[in-house]
Amino acid sequence: MSREAWGDEGPEYGPLDAAMEAGWLDPTDLSKALLDVMNERDRQWNEENFDPAHDDKYGKGVLAAAGACYALYSDAYPNAGQPPKEWPWAAGWWKPKDYRRDLVRAAALLIAEIERIDRAEKAAKP
Repeated sequence: MSREAWGDEGPEYGPLDAAMEAGWLDPTDLSKALLDVMNERDRQWNEENFDPAHDDKYGKGVLAAAGACYALYSDAYPNAGQPPKEWPWAAGWWKPKDYRRDLVRAAALLIAEIERIDRAEKAAKP
């Protein structure tokens, strides 16, 4: 999860804790889907090293296009070994799993695109 979005109070105080303390999330009302998307975004940052500096290298819509491909083509795509023509990256990065998992990945990529937009807008302000 994006550190600039949630803050970082130390290793024992994570983004979920900060969001609950701020009143953004009710811990009794969190869906598994939301938690899975948050965990996937965290995995992208910490395991894949796809941090803001990495994401900011992409132009408008690239991360969203990748998310859309996972949302639309994971199970339904007739040739799962090859990416759809809309896939923005090299074929080796197309790694569909199962429909639900790919929807989680799609949502996390859309969040990455929104975060990229937010950073660009903030940087453009005087």
